[in-house]
Amino acid sequence: MSAKQEFVDNAKSGKVLARKCTKCGELHLATVYFCKKCGNKGFENAVLDGVGTIVTFTIITVPPAGFEKYTPYAWVVLKLEESDLSISGFMAGIKTPADLPIGTRVKITGFDDRGILIEKQ
Repeated sequence: MSAKQEFVDNAKSGKVLARKCTKCGELHLATVYFCKKCGNKGFENAVLDGVGTIVTFTIITVPPAGFEKYTPYAWVVLKLEESDLSISGFMAGIKTPADLPIGTRVKITGFDDRGILIEKQ
């Protein structure tokens, strides 16, 4: 199975597949070839809970083709609780910034044609 498919399968169950450097322990998202901290090329899988807090977002009211039925929505960046990693994803039903204050606790709930799906926790 490819790293991409493993990542998607984990996201579908609310998890994030990360890669842990076997030399220094630094965590990376799944598709890396060398450690950004020490340069090592050896990794092992680390599955993280898909829970974190919103660090930034943008609200989409004029969607790209194929996303019309989902508007309005937010594309969010969340910092995972278990690491320094951040990941982005789709959050339905967000109409105004007041709907999603920075620091809101969220979780990954799945993966589909929109990408990673995120909901308030």
